[in-house]
Amino acid sequence: MNVFKELYNYRELLKTNIKKEIRGKYKGSWLGVLWTFLNPLLMLAVYAFVFPYILRVDVENYTIFMIVALIPWNFFTTAVQTGTSSVTINGNILKKVYFPREIIPLSVTTSQLVNFLITCLIMFGFILFSGVGFSIHFLLFPVLVFVQFILTLGINLILSAVTVFVNDVAHFVQVAMTLGFYATPVVYLSSMLPEKFQWVMHINPMAVLVESYRAILYYHKMPDMYWLGIWIVLSIIILVVGYMIFKKLERTFVEEL
Repeated sequence: MNVFKELYNYRELLKTNIKKEIRGKYKGSWLGVLWTFLNPLLMLAVYAFVFPYILRVDVENYTIFMIVALIPWNFFTTAVQTGTSSVTINGNILKKVYFPREIIPLSVTTSQLVNFLITCLIMFGFILFSGVGFSIHFLLFPVLVFVQFILTLGINLILSAVTVFVNDVAHFVQVAMTLGFYATPVVYLSSMLPEKFQWVMHINPMAVLVESYRAILYYHKMPDMYWLGIWIVLSIIILVVGYMIFKKLERTFVEEL
């Protein structure tokens, strides 16, 4: 419980860091926070043309099929890529001032969550005006967002701490995210994957989450609760283990930085 007490005591610093992360991303750009909307729209325009018209992916309402998976995937990749180097980037601050070190990856992950929720307005607009609409299953949306948040935070706690000692981790993450995109059914049907590779869909948490988002927002049905339930439990475990690793390694952060 000490972690919650300490975070509460430093809540103003946490709020300030989150605001700084959100504003700093587009600092100096003319369009500023509008890029939060423009980035996914530009990506959507490219994929919506390439896959149905060039690669001939035959899916009804392909734009909606893709956007309900692409936006959660972007949240995950951006948060992990940014979070991996977050402690290293803030090395000078760590040497000067004491505060709970976990505030750094928490601020990065939360700021990306805010960006994700803002971008969801675009997604909801597409769903509404395309005629796909919403169903009662939409009530599961906050659950999926929460699971994705704790999973991402757990991963960031581990990666941000390890990167302090092994800088190559950041480069590995870049490659892993690229490979992960093709191992996750963002722009294709999971059924298109050969039977012998279907196990990849189960061990990949983002594949399970993406399919769950798609189930409630596109197919209007319950997601696969068996695998979603497993990854809810595993996400909590990853968060707890990630916090333990972070606290273990933070003792020598200043020396390494």
